[in-house]
Amino acid sequence: MSNVSTPTRQHAIERVRHDLKLRVLTVVRTEQLTAHMRRITLAGDDLEGFVSPAHDDHVKLFFPAPGQETPVFPILGNGANAIEYPEGARPIARNYTPRRYDAERRELEIDFVLHGDGPASTWAEQAKPGQTLGVGGPRGSTLVPLDFDWYVLVGDQTALPAIARRLEQLPAGARAIAVIEIAEDGEQITLDSEAQCEVRWVPRNGRSGALLLDALRQLALPKDGDGYAWVATELSQVQDLRRYLLEAGLPKQHMHVASYWKHGAAEHHQNHDD
Repeated sequence: MSNVSTPTRQHAIERVRHDLKLRVLTVVRTEQLTAHMRRITLAGDDLEGFVSPAHDDHVKLFFPAPGQETPVFPILGNGANAIEYPEGARPIARNYTPRRYDAERRELEIDFVLHGDGPASTWAEQAKPGQTLGVGGPRGSTLVPLDFDWYVLVGDQTALPAIARRLEQLPAGARAIAVIEIAEDGEQITLDSEAQCEVRWVPRNGRSGALLLDALRQLALPKDGDGYAWVATELSQVQDLRRYLLEAGLPKQHMHVASYWKHGAAEHHQNHDD
């Protein structure tokens, strides 16, 4: 393990809140990116005022119940960002990262991992233009500045939209190391960035275990300049990845670690920064 250098300057990481709005949007396009990832483009006048400045923002998507065409929507109650649910009905909802927002065309892209079960994957596999989806948020954003010398981005396919967004945001002169676990060979996609990028794809190909940690250990973290690490994957992997980065000398205030899902859980999203 190579120890990183002590930070040389202060970096202003800012957390901002957004007014919560629930939107009813319509599917206008679908695109099969890989065998296990599909892009759904949503549009509608409700996107007026939509903002998503951070690469790992998440919105809540509301899906129709089986046999239904329209989702059950929550209700904005009294008070700031208060949410209520219709009596006797709770929406089917999941968290997703906005992949791209086009304010001029009022179009929002969401990339779905197709894993064969669950309401989100099932809906995305059959989604077609004209169908309706509910979108809430983002509630807030964590703005990580672009003045770090290098960035480490680690995650599985559920984190790929956020990783791709971050790479697109990075300026020329920055350095990025991305370690991405995918279901199998052939799931790699093109990642655009002006930064100097080293991308390590880690196909599972039927394997299990700490594949991301093993791959990260094989890479040499930069020893000069200030670094920032971002990690998002399944719950069982995140703590060991966080421990590795801390032992390598990265300050905990210069990393964000989250579990985007958990084996056996219908819905899971948890931060592990403390």
